[in-house]
Amino acid sequence: MSGETQLAVRQSLLTELFTGNATLLTERLGACGELVVPDGDFIAAVSQELFDSFPGATANPYNNSICGRSVDIFANINGLSITVTIVDSCPTCTNEGNLELSSAAFEALGSFDVGRIDGIIWGFD
Repeated sequence: MSGETQLAVRQSLLTELFTGNATLLTERLGACGELVVPDGDFIAAVSQELFDSFPGATANPYNNSICGRSVDIFANINGLSITVTIVDSCPTCTNEGNLELSSAAFEALGSFDVGRIDGIIWGFD
């Protein structure tokens, strides 16, 4: 299946699509209330802006309804796609569509050498 076909299929399954860049997630206490250890699990942090404005968000970030949601990510540059779980917010993400990815998720989409994967498209399952 071509990258364009994969994208069309994914778009038909997703309600709202975001575009942005992916960078590496660092170990820290996550906004969802758990220690984020970005090694083998496919996990991600969404922009602080999206985290705070997500439907059902409360004053207590640990109760945010975005926590634990699955996200499908498509890398435009190479046609690869993965699914990750949201576990944190990203205060340094300057675009609502930017994500921070665990090392395993990042490596599944691109090379660590580049430090950033440009042109990702993603949406909630």
